[in-house]
This record gives sequence, structure tokens and C-alpha cells, in this order.
Amino acid sequence: MSDPFATLQREHLRCLESRYAGILGALGYDGVLIHSGRPALHFGDDQYANFCSYGHFQHWTGQAGLAHSWLLVRPGQPTTCFLHAPEDFWHLPPQLPEQAWTEHLEIVRVQDAAPPKLGAGRFAVIGDLDSASARDLGAQEGVACNPPALLAALDEGRVRKSAYEIACLAEANRLAGLGHRAARESFLSGGSELEIHLAYLQASRQREGELPYGNIVAIGSHAAVLHYQHYDTAAPPQRHGLLVDAGHRYRGYCADITRTWPGADADPLFATLVDRMHAIKQRLVAAVAPGVDYVELHGWMHRLLGELLAESELVAGTAEAIVESGITRAFCPHGLGHLLGVQVHDVAGRSARDGTPRPPPAEHPALRLTRELEAGMAVTIEPGLYVIPMLLEPLASGPAGRLLNRGLIERLAPHGGIRIEDNVVVTADAARNLTPDIE
Repeated sequence: MSDPFATLQREHLRCLESRYAGILGALGYDGVLIHSGRPALHFGDDQYANFCSYGHFQHWTGQAGLAHSWLLVRPGQPTTCFLHAPEDFWHLPPQLPEQAWTEHLEIVRVQDAAPPKLGAGRFAVIGDLDSASARDLGAQEGVACNPPALLAALDEGRVRKSAYEIACLAEANRLAGLGHRAARESFLSGGSELEIHLAYLQASRQREGELPYGNIVAIGSHAAVLHYQHYDTAAPPQRHGLLVDAGHRYRGYCADITRTWPGADADPLFATLVDRMHAIKQRLVAAVAPGVDYVELHGWMHRLLGELLAESELVAGTAEAIVESGITRAFCPHGLGHLLGVQVHDVAGRSARDGTPRPPPAEHPALRLTRELEAGMAVTIEPGLYVIPMLLEPLASGPAGRLLNRGLIERLAPHGGIRIEDNVVVTADAARNLTPDIE
């Protein structure tokens, strides 16, 4: 079967070879050995935790499930993948897909999980190394384990996506969209959180262990827990609303989509706020372009939330006063979004192009992206509005308490909250929204 992504993937690999050659040459390395990673055993048990390959290994192969394998990159020589595929009757050995990377790279099947011999030269080894490998490699002359300067340079190389990576992100979004539609239908048909989760997995054709992150499936007040991690097996007696934050991984690349839907028992105000949050998200997406400072875009989200809180009469006063008093931060304590790639929260979001750290503003410590946007970046845009008692109660007892419309807030509390999240690629002059219309 022909691979429709083959041409794009070959070009992606050629670009990686050129980029690595420049980085390794500048830092004085003859090559780099990348470990895919190793699954971790639960303490005192013989069962392994869910595993995901190291991001820089996936950057070349797109394989999220290959453990104990190695990738050797040497400028001017074929890039070699040492695939750990032992003969085994307990487990099925890894099966490689029919993709261009398996032809472009040299594949060497090995029985042993030990790192390959590096030979003479100055090499770096990166990834999650066990103590024995780290000791043996570190003892070799000219070998450096996880050198910070190299890691920073390679992280920066993942910030701007190739055409192949964008195509993979788009396909991940398409497949995740199928799951979100099925989740919505399950909710409207009376499904429990567990049933909605299972409907998502079935429609998006994923095993739970293959998800890029644990699905958040929150009915009612559970939506006020930002990373809600449980699935009730029984449907609630009242169905105020549903928040689903769920994605898909395609060839290593992650979709990260959130939708919120009113239920049969929703307050009309909640339904209106959901519509308004969609509109806010659309305005923020339209503002994405090269040169835009993401911190300033995050600040604009708070101003738009201030306007929404004032216009809906949830909070008295002007939008400016609502923001300055810190009220919007209580209603939305998370950041506007983050970089997206082979990791859901992709690397280098808080460092400038030259590697200089760019920490988030003190008043917005959860913001994961502090950079100026550049063409080729893939980012999420995810405004939210929640009723979180532990954040609102301190406000209610302070000077800002007189501005809060406690009656309306109490009406909204059973709904939990709202989050609308799209995945967006920065183009040369604007933005391309990868997330399908799943409203």
C-alpha cells in the first residue's frame, strides 16, 4: 500500500539531517545517539506503566511505542535505527509500518537493549537512560550524556513544524473530531462519563493506552476540575453540561481539542456563555499571526473574559476593573494555550529562539507559551470560564466580593465550567485552524 505522506516525510527527514548536522557541527559533536526510552515498572510489581517514546526519537520515526531502541545520527552517514525486536513468545515483537522513514533510515534489528557501540569520536547520548547505560556510556571517552546545550538546540528545532508535521497534526485533528462528535451524541443520549469516554475511543479508533493524554470527560460540576481524571460509571440525575478535552496521536503527532456542550438541564445563561466562549475563541484564533506576542494574546483573552463577565452580569464593573482586580484569573486560572507537536505540551515554549528562558508573568504562572509567534508554530487556543469554589471563595470574602453576583454564580456552579480549544498553525501571514467544525 502506498504511503500518501511519503514525499512529505522524506523531505522532513532530509531537513532533520541538515539541521542536526549544523547543530552537531556547531557544538563539536561527531554524532548523537537518541534513546527511545524504556517503560517503568510499578513499584513492587511486574506490570509496566503506559509508555511513550522520547520526543526526539519520535521526531524522526513518528513511533510513540518503540521501547529500548536507539537512533544514531552522524552527519554525512546514514541515520541508523537500532530496533529492539527480540524473539519472544510472551509479547509480539515490534512491527514497523509501511512508511517512508523505514526506507530512508537504515534499520538494524537487535536482540539486546544495550546501546550500540559508538566508535571513535565525540558523541552525545540523549534520552531516559537506565543507570547501567548511563554509567557505561558516560565512562567512554568523548561521550556526553544529555548535554544541556545540545538538548536546548534540538528542542528549538522542533518549534517550527515541517509540512509533513502539519499534515500529521491535521490528520490527528480529523480523527479526534470523530471522537468528539461521538462523545456529544453519547452525552445527549444519556450516557455516563465512562460511556462517553468509550464512545470517544471507538469512534476515533484508539486504545486507551495510545491516547496522547488521559481523556477529560466531565459532566456537570466535574468540569470545574481542570484535569478531571475519573469517569463516573452511572449517569447523573441532572445533565447540566459536558466538557470533553480529548485528542489523538497520528504518527506521533498530537491533537488536543476541547469542547463544551449544554445538557438538557442547562441553565439558559450557561448555553449563552458557551456560545460566547466559541466567539471569543474565534477572535483569538483570528489574531494568531507571525510577530504576535503570545503573552499579549493571553492578556487579550483576559480582557475578553472581563467583558463577558460584565455583560453577563456575573460581575459588576468595567472589563478593565474586573481584570485588574484579579477576578478573571479566578474564573480562568490556566494559560491560553501551548505549543503542540509530538508532545501535547511541546518543548521550548518558555524559551526564546536563542535559548534564553522566558518565564511566564508572575500573575499568570500557568502560561506554558511565552514566545513571539513564528510561521510554522503549532499552538492551542483554549479560553475557559469556570466556577471553582476554592478560587472564588477568597475573592468573595475580600474587596472584590461586592462585585460578584453570587446568585448567578451559584446558578452556574452545577455546570462546572467551559473550555473551547482549537489547534492552530501559524502561517506566513495569519493562521490555519486544523480543528474540524464539531459543534
